[in-house]
Amino acid sequence: MAVSIALVTAIVVCSLPVRAQINAEQVLNIGRNVLSMEDYMLSIQYFNQAIKAKPYLSDPYFFRALAKLYLEDYKGAEEDCTLALERNKFKTEAYKVRGFARQNMGKDSLAVHDYDAGLQYNPEEKYFLFYKALAQTELKRKDDAEKTFEVLLRIYPKFEDGYAARGRMRVLNGDTVGALADLDKSIEISRIQVNPLLIRSGIYADQKRWAEASADLDAAIRLKPQEADLYINRAYLRYNQDDYFGAMSDYNYTLELEPYNTAALFNRALLRYEVKDLNRAAEDLKKVLQYEPDNFHARYNLGLVNMERGNHREALEDLDVITRKYPRFYPAYYAKAEVYRDMGNMRAAMQQAHTGDELVSRYVANPEKNPLDRPVIASGKTRMDNETYNEDEDEMEVMNRFNQLVTVGGAKDQPQLSYNEKIKGRVQDRDLSVEPEPSYSLSLLDSPVTLKSTSNYFRELDDFNQRQYISDRVYLCAGLRPMDETAMQNLFSRADYYEGIVKGGNARAADYLALGVIRAMLKDYQAAVVAFGRAIERDPGFTMAYIGRASARYNALRNPAETVDSENPAAAALRQREMQRDMAEVLADYDNALRLNPRLVYAWLNKGNIYYENGDYTSALQCYSEAIKLDPSFGSAYFNRGITYLHIGNKRFAFADLSKAGELGILPSYNLLKRMK
Repeated sequence: MAVSIALVTAIVVCSLPVRAQINAEQVLNIGRNVLSMEDYMLSIQYFNQAIKAKPYLSDPYFFRALAKLYLEDYKGAEEDCTLALERNKFKTEAYKVRGFARQNMGKDSLAVHDYDAGLQYNPEEKYFLFYKALAQTELKRKDDAEKTFEVLLRIYPKFEDGYAARGRMRVLNGDTVGALADLDKSIEISRIQVNPLLIRSGIYADQKRWAEASADLDAAIRLKPQEADLYINRAYLRYNQDDYFGAMSDYNYTLELEPYNTAALFNRALLRYEVKDLNRAAEDLKKVLQYEPDNFHARYNLGLVNMERGNHREALEDLDVITRKYPRFYPAYYAKAEVYRDMGNMRAAMQQAHTGDELVSRYVANPEKNPLDRPVIASGKTRMDNETYNEDEDEMEVMNRFNQLVTVGGAKDQPQLSYNEKIKGRVQDRDLSVEPEPSYSLSLLDSPVTLKSTSNYFRELDDFNQRQYISDRVYLCAGLRPMDETAMQNLFSRADYYEGIVKGGNARAADYLALGVIRAMLKDYQAAVVAFGRAIERDPGFTMAYIGRASARYNALRNPAETVDSENPAAAALRQREMQRDMAEVLADYDNALRLNPRLVYAWLNKGNIYYENGDYTSALQCYSEAIKLDPSFGSAYFNRGITYLHIGNKRFAFADLSKAGELGILPSYNLLKRMK
């Protein structure tokens, strides 16, 4: 039985001892209240404040671990529990949370050690025993698990999850009779639990007792009608009962719930192929390949569908992809032979059939020396499975998976949300765009309130606003803030005002800076570059002007006013040289800003983003690391460095950075952590 995160609610939120100062205690209490309201991201920020005020206390680390656990940041939860236990080894709940986190990372042996430690202080605690038995099951320690379950169910004879978990263990050990007895007992105690119904349905399906399996799955769907995987499973059962219409309706409904569910698309395609709905079968298989380009079963079946549709050229292209990747997959050669025969090319057909025959005959003669390729579909985990870190993935696998996620993500992503919109609850379940945190630029409009801990402060900007050189206040903002018509009209009015000062001949560096900021906000980047340049001419030490000009120059570079004739090599080469020169000028402006203010973390982040966007991940990592060195609480730099590590396949460093970024309030971090697991 998979570990259910809902069971963590059994963790007791104890009363805090009166040992902290009043303000630290208030912050911690607010954080606990926010945590109880399932606002996990915000609660973490409160616990961060408590930790800064009293870093020697155990409770803030423990509660922050609990919030991270709900966000499925298991590594972060494990680390925070360790910090809590270093400060108070008698914090028994921390052993439970850490053990649970470790189980979800596949560290079952370490989890058992944690549960044993907790049981020393509370030998009859229900969930210590329950989680320990689950971990022992995963470790295939059958006898130990049986003993733990025996103790658990002797003390808690009405604990339905205990019977369900023991039933699952007995299924794994081949004891179907014992498993069914446990599952029947679990369902008898509580008819609102989904897992025992699913496990029993699986047993019935293995025994080909389709009607009974369907009845259990129907009951599970009534309890969880929005769980897409349940409809896929029921479609399989209906198919085996020759209920093609029912199976198709289940696949259709699954795709209403999750339009990007590749298992449902693939299975629906096979069903459509079987009933000769070839065109729509091809559509489904193409969608699968859009989301999973390396799904070779989808590729092979698309080749067969195209063959039956008479699209011979497309069929050969699909089958060629298969034989390049799996040169000993003999069915593909027989399929190509059939395509060539349909095309009337008997010589090519005979060659392909001969290749297939040779592969089979060599295999029959010596299977060990001449193995056949048998590509399999990577079995996607359902929500009943433990989500674990796959430590065995190599760099190329991580890179490919992340790049696919980035490519597909654009179709279903939502815009990044700020706190005052909606970030409550399990933010890791939302599909957010996989892109770096945006660069910083100057603006006359303040950023909306978010959970990010960085205050967007630097000395020169604060001094500029304090001295009131201009009547407008200048802000440093990440990304572009959308403007309504009133705000735009106001900007045009302010632009006219500063243009009038410039024409009067008495413009100061501050006036040119304001004009440059406004022109950049109105996306007139060339005019902005000129205005910032005039400000720098009047004050070569004007840090803000360098930041503004660098940002405007880069935006102008990304949004050129002219298009280049791609058929004119000379024009293209000239444009390439101009872009290289312009890029050097952008970086030079940031370097000048850093020369004037070496602690300007935003310049390092912006430089890192430029390198990232242009594929120079090594330089991007260096820039983000410099920003983090200057400000260890700069969440955006951690997030951007994390996704850069994913681009080069370094999952261990990436997950550490994404966990830290989430802790510092960067919303997409937990979502990306979950999607990359």
